[in-house]
Amino acid sequence: MTRKGALYEELPEKAVRCVACAHRCLVADGQAGNCRVRFNEGGELRVPAGYAAGLAADPIEKKPFYHALPGSLACSFGMLGCDFHCDFCQNWVSSQTLRDTDAGGDVFEISAGQIVDVARQRGALSVSSTYNEPLITSEWAVEVFRVARQAGLATSFVSNGHGTREVVDYLRPWVDFYKVDLKTMNPANYRRLGGRLEPVLSTIRLLYERGFWVELVTLVVPQFNDSEEEMRDIARFIRSLSPDIPWHVTAFHGDYRMSDRRDARAQQVVRAAEIGREEGLRFVYAGNRPGGVGDWESTRCPGCNALLIERAGFTVLQNNLRGGRCPKCTMAIPGIWTMEDVEAARACGRRDVAKLDIATLVAEAEKKFGQAPGDSTERAD
Repeated sequence: MTRKGALYEELPEKAVRCVACAHRCLVADGQAGNCRVRFNEGGELRVPAGYAAGLAADPIEKKPFYHALPGSLACSFGMLGCDFHCDFCQNWVSSQTLRDTDAGGDVFEISAGQIVDVARQRGALSVSSTYNEPLITSEWAVEVFRVARQAGLATSFVSNGHGTREVVDYLRPWVDFYKVDLKTMNPANYRRLGGRLEPVLSTIRLLYERGFWVELVTLVVPQFNDSEEEMRDIARFIRSLSPDIPWHVTAFHGDYRMSDRRDARAQQVVRAAEIGREEGLRFVYAGNRPGGVGDWESTRCPGCNALLIERAGFTVLQNNLRGGRCPKCTMAIPGIWTMEDVEAARACGRRDVAKLDIATLVAEAEKKFGQAPGDSTERAD
């Protein structure tokens, strides 16, 4: 269930350089990359294709996307593997299958057309590459998305954002919505997860600049990233790109190798959401605690505070938007609200983005947060 990849460079002596994620693995003949699913066979990079480890129609709010086709279904598909090894991963059975002997995700053969057929049968308006890390299976996602576009569907990535300029360019013609998990602003903590902070921040900036619809998520994990200072730094970074990027702060619950850690309380995610608002973000949401976070699940107009979209968990209770505008003050609300908006967004060019010195930002974070105990400063790749 593999085929020749597109995201790699050929090197002497049948070696290859994979550029699907920020590890940029140098892979010798007969070896696999950091993700374990992309491997070199005779100087050719082989990549996953033709199967799924998960397939389901879910509310698009579960991804979560709150400003993209609200109230619709997204047909989610996933494969195996990840370039991270997060101790709190909620999809570890599939993402860590080739790295952890306790995992053991099953797969089934399926074509791109069959995935799209399922989406249409379920009444989904979009298909989403998710569950495992989609960057490392980008070629398969694009194959699915080509068919999905022909069927009139929107497309999305649910990713850790540990990308490269090459993969963003490869995905740009085929991906409409892109959700990134911005897990922490502590570089040492990113290394503990198996990645680096700098390429995640760079990828978020690049995604926004290239015209993707971007929403960001931070899982609030006690004793990992839950300080007010870190939440404020994340919010400031998002604000430096645009105050209109939706930020979801969601509550951690014990899973995988962190099953003994206490869950994040509703008050913690509410406070994180309040910090986002204090730092100038217009659309901040608190998740994973339905009914326990007050009004933070719903979308309100930043101009007049009118209720625009009321939610309870992943369910849209009412949508009062009128042509993408507030019905009370007529302010235009950023988002992709209809399939007509999807088509219009595809024709848009690049956005103007502030010139951020991300290397300096990361260096300052390194000094601020220090190095985690027992952590290495070496790159994960």
